[in-house]
Amino acid sequence: QVHLVESGGGFVQAGDSVRLSCVASGRIFSDSLPGWFRQAPGKEREFVAVIGWRDASPLYADSVKGRFTISRDDANNTVVYLQMNNLKPEDTALYYCSTTSCSRFGSTSSLDFGSWGQGTQVTVSS
Repeated sequence: QVHLVESGGGFVQAGDSVRLSCVASGRIFSDSLPGWFRQAPGKEREFVAVIGWRDASPLYADSVKGRFTISRDDANNTVVYLQMNNLKPEDTALYYCSTTSCSRFGSTSSLDFGSWGQGTQVTVSS
């Protein structure tokens, strides 16, 4: 089991950039794929991004493609980032870090992800 702690959220203006971090303890990211989800008030949790497996590129939700970038600190395999640029009010949500197994790469369903963090709030004003 891996324990995840997210940080970096805050209150920003539309067009601003924010970088979220997720630190893992326990099992590290070397044998799993870290990803990000988000949940806005009154809405279901939705997929944002997941690290690519082997030579595959990361996967992104259509709504964030070209604006968000997921990356992993390969030096220690315990930190994953989500760089969010050109933020929009519709990006306002509680952002969660999670992991999935390599065999489930390609799935964007939250049911295939486990070890959820507590989340970090991002609020974007217009």
